[in-house]
Amino acid sequence: MNHRQVIIFDTTLRDGEQAPGASLYPEEKVRIAKQLARLGVDVIEPGFPAASPGEFAAVQQISREVEDVEICGFARAVESDIDAAVRATRDAAKRRLHLFISSSQIHLDFQLRKTQKQVLQIARDMVAYAKQFVDVIEFSPMDATRTGMEFLLEMVEAVIAEGATIINLPDTVGYALPEEYGAMFARVRKEVRGADRILLSAHCHNDLGLAVANTLAALQNGADQAEVTVNGIGERTGNCALEELVMVIATRQEALGLVTGIRQEEIYRTSRLVSQLTRSPIAYNKPVVGRNAFQHESGIHQDGLLKHRATYEIMDPERLGVPRHMIVLGKHSGRHALKHRIAQFGVTLADEELDALFRRFKVVADEKKHVSDDDLLALMDAKGHEPAPLALVELQVLSGTQRARLASVTLRHQASGRERTYTATGAGPIEAVIRAIKQAVPLSVEFADLELHSLGAGEEASGEAAVTITVDGQSYRGVGIHADVVLAVAQAFLSACNQAMAVHDEAAEKRNERMA
Repeated sequence: MNHRQVIIFDTTLRDGEQAPGASLYPEEKVRIAKQLARLGVDVIEPGFPAASPGEFAAVQQISREVEDVEICGFARAVESDIDAAVRATRDAAKRRLHLFISSSQIHLDFQLRKTQKQVLQIARDMVAYAKQFVDVIEFSPMDATRTGMEFLLEMVEAVIAEGATIINLPDTVGYALPEEYGAMFARVRKEVRGADRILLSAHCHNDLGLAVANTLAALQNGADQAEVTVNGIGERTGNCALEELVMVIATRQEALGLVTGIRQEEIYRTSRLVSQLTRSPIAYNKPVVGRNAFQHESGIHQDGLLKHRATYEIMDPERLGVPRHMIVLGKHSGRHALKHRIAQFGVTLADEELDALFRRFKVVADEKKHVSDDDLLALMDAKGHEPAPLALVELQVLSGTQRARLASVTLRHQASGRERTYTATGAGPIEAVIRAIKQAVPLSVEFADLELHSLGAGEEASGEAAVTITVDGQSYRGVGIHADVVLAVAQAFLSACNQAMAVHDEAAEKRNERMA
């Protein structure tokens, strides 16, 4: 079967940034654009050059520095906007302009206050004007899905005659159903003169949760290009999510007959970068990149996964660059999950010992709902099992508005039983605590990621901290739960470090045995 390649047009830096609170500094836009290029998108729409001097500068810098990807200058159907987009993208190795004007009657009546005839003439004139500067012109009749079909066909035909080479049919307010959206593309492809020599593009918003489904419907009915954003960010409820669409196409490739050029191993890294820089948290249950996408608490699921991943997962998280943390301990977890987790701390138990630990674990899980690594280590220590290399004895942090934060951390080195206090400063209390603990860890530790979540409402709520570190390219994840969120982070970081030290010590023992 010959698979048709879908053009992935990323508008994270334009439409995505329009999400409330997601504004980016120019240097942040450049950083994301470079990561999008590594991800393998075909086209980047880096912003709206006419919007502000900073926006113009960011688009200009991306056009100069980001190679191997087409850069798209976005503009209203206004000469000054087109001029700004032309200047901002002038240095791009490959570029296009993207023009838009509203086409639906409700937009014409209440936003533009123009007639169909007037809007049609503006569209013609501005496409012809832009064609002087750039060969590739994308045109969008905004709110296409609420536009009368006869007028939509007339407008599309008119701009193709003036030189438009790509027609984007946006579902601007997320109103369409998949069968309606697909039928619109099929009809444009069939009835519009010149449609055989242009590309069709789909741009879907997610107001009714149908953005991915609608985009797929368009691709199955003649669309060549999908306009997406990382994590689905954008106006209101956002756009078609890049990672979701790409993984639907990859997972159901034979059924769809489609492929993309996206490098799956860069998906998670890109998602996290966009989330961090736009200050847009990723929902726990977000497909592909959400916290729960590859985590399992049910004992039945955990048992199946530990035996064969495909029993309950249709995608391989490690191929997406997602750290493998599929086992979450809670009251639904079974013995296999508990055994798997304690093994990450270098502990192996006989069946009778595991049974005893499991009974204690279930009591704690019922009481606390969430079982942290500290809880688990305490259960093992109470039964006389070898403790983790380092134990947190005391933590104090001095904070203030006029000075750096000072942390004092006392740790017990379990092998010797000695306690030692480490101090450090940082711009914030967490940085100070991490720097202090690092002094006790005999490994080169990189603090890779931190997630903080509230486990309740009100001032007495506990905070859950999940910390991911990397040591020699290997990821380790620890979880801490406490009413003091700084202490929760310290517990989580120390747990991850203990796991890394356990693995390191085990590897050292095996090397010594081979040499003996």
